[in-house]
Amino acid sequence: MRVDRGPDPAERPVFRPDVETEVADELAFHVEMRTRELEAKGWPRDAAREEVLRRFGDLDRVRRECATLGRDRNRRVSVKSVLFDLLRDVRHGVRQLRRSPGFSAAAVLTLALGVGGTTAIFSVVNAVVLRPFAFAEPERVVLVAETWRGNVGDVSAGNFVDWEEASTSFDRMAAARWSNFNLSTEDAPERVLGLQVTQGYFDVFGVSPLHGRVFFPEEDAPGRETVVILSQSLWEERFDADPGIVDRDVRLNGVPYTVVGVMPDGFNPFASTERLWVPIAFTAERRRMHDEHYLTVVAKLRRGVTIETAHAEMERIAADLSERYPQDNAERSASVLPFAEVIVTGDLRARLFVLLGAVGLVLLIACGNVANLFLARGTSRARELGIRAAIGAGRTRIITQLLTESLVLSLAAGALGVLVAFIGVRALLAAAPPIVPRLETVSVNGAALAFALVVAILSGVLAGLVPALRMARGNLVAALRDGSRGTVGSMRDRLRGAFVAAEVALAFTLLIGAGLLVRTAILLGQEDPGFRPAGVLSGRVTLPPAAYGEGEVARQAFARLADQLAAMPGVAAAALSSQVPAGPGGGSNGLVPEGWPMNAESSINSRLRIVTPGYFDALGIELLRGRDFTRADIAGTPRLMIVSRSLANTAWPDEDPIGKRILCCEGAPDDPRWKTVIGVVEDVRWNGPGQAFGPEFYLPLAQAPAVAFGWIQNTMTLVARSTTGDVAVLANVMRRAASETVPDVPVFDVRTLEARLRATFATGRFNAQLLAVLGIVGLLLAVIGIYGVVAYNAGRRSHEIGLRMALGASAADVVVLVTRQGLRPVAIGLLLGLTAAFAATRVLQNTLFGVTPTDPATFTAVTFALAVVAAMAAALPAVRAVRIDPGRVLARE
Repeated sequence: MRVDRGPDPAERPVFRPDVETEVADELAFHVEMRTRELEAKGWPRDAAREEVLRRFGDLDRVRRECATLGRDRNRRVSVKSVLFDLLRDVRHGVRQLRRSPGFSAAAVLTLALGVGGTTAIFSVVNAVVLRPFAFAEPERVVLVAETWRGNVGDVSAGNFVDWEEASTSFDRMAAARWSNFNLSTEDAPERVLGLQVTQGYFDVFGVSPLHGRVFFPEEDAPGRETVVILSQSLWEERFDADPGIVDRDVRLNGVPYTVVGVMPDGFNPFASTERLWVPIAFTAERRRMHDEHYLTVVAKLRRGVTIETAHAEMERIAADLSERYPQDNAERSASVLPFAEVIVTGDLRARLFVLLGAVGLVLLIACGNVANLFLARGTSRARELGIRAAIGAGRTRIITQLLTESLVLSLAAGALGVLVAFIGVRALLAAAPPIVPRLETVSVNGAALAFALVVAILSGVLAGLVPALRMARGNLVAALRDGSRGTVGSMRDRLRGAFVAAEVALAFTLLIGAGLLVRTAILLGQEDPGFRPAGVLSGRVTLPPAAYGEGEVARQAFARLADQLAAMPGVAAAALSSQVPAGPGGGSNGLVPEGWPMNAESSINSRLRIVTPGYFDALGIELLRGRDFTRADIAGTPRLMIVSRSLANTAWPDEDPIGKRILCCEGAPDDPRWKTVIGVVEDVRWNGPGQAFGPEFYLPLAQAPAVAFGWIQNTMTLVARSTTGDVAVLANVMRRAASETVPDVPVFDVRTLEARLRATFATGRFNAQLLAVLGIVGLLLAVIGIYGVVAYNAGRRSHEIGLRMALGASAADVVVLVTRQGLRPVAIGLLLGLTAAFAATRVLQNTLFGVTPTDPATFTAVTFALAVVAAMAAALPAVRAVRIDPGRVLARE
C-alpha cells in the first residue's frame, strides 16, 4: 500500500492555508469519512451524505465556531512559536557567523562603513534641515521682506511702521538690525555682535528668558533704550553665570546698559552669532523714513492665516505705500516667506540631500558586496541546506534562517556603524564651513540612533534576502546528492555578476558627481577675482557713537587710523573701506546719470564702497582710466566718484565716463548734488569666484555724506598689504595702529583676504571633497566586489584551468580568458552607470561652475579610470590562477 508522505521538502508551499480553509477541509474530510461508513453498511451515497449532514446539525454554525477557536489558538500559538523560532534562529545565526570569522568580519566592516557614513550625514541633515526650530510654533513664523525689481531685500523703518499698523494677518511683527558693540571688560574691550530689535521681537518667537524679562514697550523709545538682554553663552563666559547680573549695568560702546534678562541657550533664530539684544528705539524722524532699507522683519501669522493670504495682503499694503511715497517706494512690493526656508536655503538643502543620497549609494554598494559574500558562502553550505530540507525544513524556514543570519550580521554592523557615525560627525564638524546654519546642534542623538537601526535592518534585508531566495529556490535535496555543483551554482554566478554590475554603476555615478564638483572647485580657484588677495590682511573696527558720533568726528578718526596704519613698518599700502571683497557690511544705492529722468525707475542699483586714498593699491584693483582719490579730495571741493567697469558700461555705453556726472546718496531733485566721475576701475567679484559682476561705485571718505556713517554703523574695514608678502606680522601692526589712534576700540574679524575669498566657496569645496571621498570609497568597494567574484570563479574553475594549461594553453591565454569574463559585468555596469549619471547629475546643475552636468571630459576621465582599475582588479586573481600546478589540480580532481 502506497503511503503519501506529502510533497518534497524542496517543493512545499511557502505559506500555510488560512484557518477558514483548514476548518472547511477538516469538516469536509469528516463528512466524507462518515458518508463512507454508511455506504459500507449499504446506504446509497446520496442518502448516506444527507444522513451524515442531518446528524451533524448546523454545519455553517460549527464552521464559524471552529474558525473562531482556530484563530484564537493560532494567535496564542503563533506568538510563542514566532518568538521561539526567532530566538532559535538568532542563536543558530550567531553560531554560523562565529564559525566563519573571516566572512563575518569582512561583512560587518563593509556594512558598518555604509551604515556609519549614512548615519553621520543624516545627523547633519536632521539638525540643519529636518529638526524643528527651537522656538514656539515655527511653522507660523515668517520673514516679511521688500521686493524691488525681482530681488528680495531689507526693509526701511518707515515701511515697517506702516506695515505693522496696516496688516491684519499677523499676531505680532518685529524688526531687527545687526550691530557691533564694544563690550568693556577688565582686560580689554571686546567686540560683540548683537541685534537691535523692536519690542515685540521675543513675542514673535515665543521664548521666555532664562532669567529676568524681555523689554517693556516704553523701553523701545529714544532715551529709554539703554537696557540689554544677554545670551546664555555671553552670560556664562563674561559674567560667570551670575544670576545677580539682572538689574546690573554693563558698558556697551562706552554707555552703561542695564541687564534686564538672559535668554536660554539655543535661542538663536537666525542661526547667526549674536550674543545680546537691545531696543532699536526709532526716532520720530526715523519712523517716517521710507528710504534706507536695512531692517530684517519677522512676524508670526495669526492662527488660520496662510502664507499665501498674508503675502497677498502685504502686496496690497506695499502697492498703497508706493502711491503714497513714490520717491522712495516706486517699484517696491512685499513678500512673505517661510522663516525656515530663509534660514536654511533651498540650495543648502539640495546640497545636503545630495550628500545623503551619495552616502546612500555607498551603502547600496556595501550591501551588494555583502550579498556576494553570502552567495559565495552559500555554495559551501549547499550540503547543510540539503540535509535541513531532507529532514523536513521547508523553503520558508530556510529563507527565514538565512535572513535571520543576515539581520544578526547587519545589527552587529549597525552597532559598529554608530561608532563610525560618532567619528564621522566629529570629522564633518571639523571640516565643514562655518556658514552652515545650525551646524553647532549636530549630534548623534536619538533620532540618529533610530535611523541607524532602521538602516541596519534594511541593509540586512537588502544584503540577505536575494541570496536567501536564490539558495532556497534550487532543489536542495538534489544539492545534497550532487554537492555544490549544478544549476544553482550557475544561477549564483549570474547573480554575483549582476551585483557587480550594480556596484560599478553606483560607483560610476558617485565618481561622476565628485568629478564635476572637483572640477568646479578647481575652476573657481582659478577665477580672477578682480584684485590681488595675496599678502593682504583685513580687520574691522567700530567707533562707538557715544564717543565719536556718526559724522565729522568719526570721519576724522577713521582718516587718522588710515594714515597711522600706512605709516607702520612692514606695510606697503594701507587704507580703509566700508566693505572689502568677500567681507561683511556694505550697502547699495540707486544712481541716476545726468540726463536721465530723475526718478526711482531710472536709477541704477549699485554697491557703495566708502574708501580712503590708496585703497586700490592696497587691494591690487586695476585702475583702467582716470585717477585715484588723493588727500586733496576733501569736503568743500567738487564731489568725486570712481566707478567700476560694469557701472560705466551701464550708465555710459560707448562713451568715455571720465568727467560725467551722476546723482547718488544725497541731495534731492530740486537740489542735485552731482558727483563727477574721475576714474574707472576693474570689476571685482565681491561675493567670491563664480559670482557675476555688478555695478559698483566708490566715494572718498572725506566726502562721504554724514548720513552714510549711520548706514555703515560707524564700522570700517582696515586693509594692509605686507612689504614682504608675509601677513603674520600685520595683525599686531594693525592692532597697534588702532590702539594709538582710537584707544579702547578693538580690532575684530582679522583675516587675510585669501581666507575671506576661500570662505565664499568653502561650502562647494567641502561638498566636492566629501563627495570625492565617498566616490573613492564606493570605487574601493566595487573593486573589492570585482576582485572577489573573479577570484571565486577562478577558484571554482581551477580544474578547467589546469586542464587547459595541461593541453597547451599559455598563461597569457588563461589570464585574458578569466579577465575578459570578469569584466563582462563591469562593462554592463559602466553602461548602466552612464545612463544613471546622465540623469543624476542634473541635481548638481545649480552648484556647478564652468562645467555642464554632462561634461565630456569628466565622463571620459571617470570611465577610463574606472575601466583601468576594474581591469586590474579582475586581472590579479587571474594571474594567481595561472600559478597553479596543472598536475596537482588534475591529480586532486
